[in-house]
Amino acid sequence: MAEELIYLNAMNRVSFLGPARIAALLKRFGSPREAWNASRSGLDEISELKGFQERFISERRRIDPLGEWQRLQELQIGCIPLRSPRYPPLLKLISQPPPLLYCRGSWVKSDNIAVAIVGSRRCTFYGREVARQLAGDLVAAGLTVVSGMALGIDTAAHEGALERAGRSVAVLGCSVERCYPSANRNLMDRLVKNGAVLSEFALDTRPLPQHFPRRNRIISGLTLGTIVVEAPGKSGALITAHYALEQNREVFAVPGNIGSPYSRGCHRLLKEGARLVESVDDILEELGFALGDSAAAAETAAAKEQVINALGESEKRLLKLIPFEPLHIDEIVRCSGKEAARAGADLLSLELKGLIRQLPGKYFIRT
Repeated sequence: MAEELIYLNAMNRVSFLGPARIAALLKRFGSPREAWNASRSGLDEISELKGFQERFISERRRIDPLGEWQRLQELQIGCIPLRSPRYPPLLKLISQPPPLLYCRGSWVKSDNIAVAIVGSRRCTFYGREVARQLAGDLVAAGLTVVSGMALGIDTAAHEGALERAGRSVAVLGCSVERCYPSANRNLMDRLVKNGAVLSEFALDTRPLPQHFPRRNRIISGLTLGTIVVEAPGKSGALITAHYALEQNREVFAVPGNIGSPYSRGCHRLLKEGARLVESVDDILEELGFALGDSAAAAETAAAKEQVINALGESEKRLLKLIPFEPLHIDEIVRCSGKEAARAGADLLSLELKGLIRQLPGKYFIRT
C-alpha cells in the first residue's frame, strides 16, 4: 500500500493529470508504479493522454516520488486511495471520484452518514443562526456535517457541529497544509482535532477559482444530501446543489426573506423541487431516518421548556418580547414597560439560563 500511495501521490502532482487521466493510466498499467514508469510507446496507447505524452514524461522528471511522500509524512497528512476500504463509500459512486484524498484529522466510519450544509460567504445573521442550529441538531442525531470551511454559512455550520461535540468535515479547494481563508485558522485546527480536513489537491496547490467547483462535487459526493441555507442567484452553494442532483442525492433549501438577495438561490431550488427545511426533522424524515434519531435534540428542547416553565412571571413576560432575530435593548425596555435596571436584571437572568444571547451593540436574540 505504501508503494501505491507514493506513486499515486506523484501522479497527482502532475499538473494536468486529473481523475479521468489517472484512472486511464491505472486501467492500462495496473499499478501506480507501473503507470508512473510507463514508456512513451505505452503512453501512446492511452487515448486520454493523446497530445500530452511528452508533457507527462517531462513533468515526471522533475518530481521525486519518495521525496514528495516524505513531505506528506513530515506534515502528518494522511492519504486515502480510491481502492482503500477506508475511502468514503458514497464518494466512490460519483462520476470521476478523486483517485486520492489527502486528510488531516481522521475520516472515520461514522462519517459515512453525513449531510452537507452550504451557503453564501456574505450572509445574514438569520442565515448563520439557522446553519449553526441545523448543524448542531444533525450531529445530535448522530450525523456528520460536511462543508467547505468558507466564511459565512460554511463557518457557521462547522461551528454549530463542533459546539455540540459532534463531527464535522471540511473539504478545501486547495491543498490541506494551507488554510483558506486564513481567518479560519483556529476553526481548521478544531476540525483536525474533531473531524477531518480533506482535499483532492496535492501539496502546494493554491486556492484558485477553478478548484472550487471540483471541491463542491466532493462536498455533495461525500453526503446523503445537501442543505442550502442562504445563496444569491449565482452562488457556489448552488453548484454544490446541482452536483448533488447529478449524484442522485437529496437537496434541501431553507426559505428566507422574499426581499433578501441572499434567499433567491434557495427559493429557486424550492421552486425546482428541493425539500423545504424548517427543522432537522424535515431532513431526517426525507433521508429515511426515524424521527426518534433526533432524540438528543428533543431532549434539549424538553430541558429548555422546563427552564422556561420555572421562570418567574416577570422573566416570562420579557422572554415573550424577544424574537428569534436581534432586538436592541432600548426596544426591549420600551416594549416591556419596565425600568431599565429591572429589565437589565431580567435579561441577565435569561442569558445565564441559556434562553437568550447578547450580541454586539446591546442586541439580544432568543436561542
